[in-house]
Amino acid sequence: MLLLLLSAPARATARGSAEDPAAAPRAATTVLRGRASWYGAYFQGRKTTSGERFNRFQYTCAHKTLPFGTRLRVTNVKNGKSVVVRVTDRGPFRRERIIDLSEIAARPLGITECGAATVVAEIVAANTPLGPATTPENLAALYAADPHPDAAFTTYSVPAAASPAAPTPAPALLAAAGAPTAGVVAAAETTHCPAGFLIQAGSFIDAANARAVQARIQSLLPNVQVEVSQELLDGRQRSRVFVGNFGERLEAEAVRRQLRVWGIGGLVREVASR
Repeated sequence: MLLLLLSAPARATARGSAEDPAAAPRAATTVLRGRASWYGAYFQGRKTTSGERFNRFQYTCAHKTLPFGTRLRVTNVKNGKSVVVRVTDRGPFRRERIIDLSEIAARPLGITECGAATVVAEIVAANTPLGPATTPENLAALYAADPHPDAAFTTYSVPAAASPAAPTPAPALLAAAGAPTAGVVAAAETTHCPAGFLIQAGSFIDAANARAVQARIQSLLPNVQVEVSQELLDGRQRSRVFVGNFGERLEAEAVRRQLRVWGIGGLVREVASR
């Protein structure tokens, strides 16, 4: 049974009569990484394994082993969108899938269009509101902490650091599947999912300023595509600097953060599929 893991117990105060708040136990995060799919109208009204009737308009999901009622924040690692759901059913029983989302829960993540997607799911508190949620600020770190990234799916615990100055302990592998087989990503995903992500690194009235930013980024990131796009906005010509294309939002966000370190602002934009 997967539950939130706790770090070492808090130490007593010098007098031993009360707990030291500064030494209170910090919860680790239990993370599931793998493929998510969805189910909808065909199962509407049917009884789930928990005894509840399935409702595709409620934020629920199916998982093979997690206790009923467990809440998960599920994030599509490709587009960074998140939703909180509650476990009410068992499944998915298709190979190499870790979770089946109800239709309404899958929509914000773009999974109804894609068919399936790679997600990171964190076990969250029982009082966490259900529905669309903010993307975890440490999404990249959670994804990178996977101790067995070549496995079809994994479950692992990411401990919290004892203090901001202390190094974060290594993640602990709780479960893993074998290496994924070829063709796990359905053809529908490459057809209907976003084509990629760009970083807009500036919008300028003066095209010379845009070309200067383009040249600077090219000097800093010689292996990354940087283009200037001319667009007419509110009757005025503007030059926008775009960096990328990136296959996943995580890649684009990592480059955006690096540009910010160099004093270049930017925002990530999704490239719509055609």
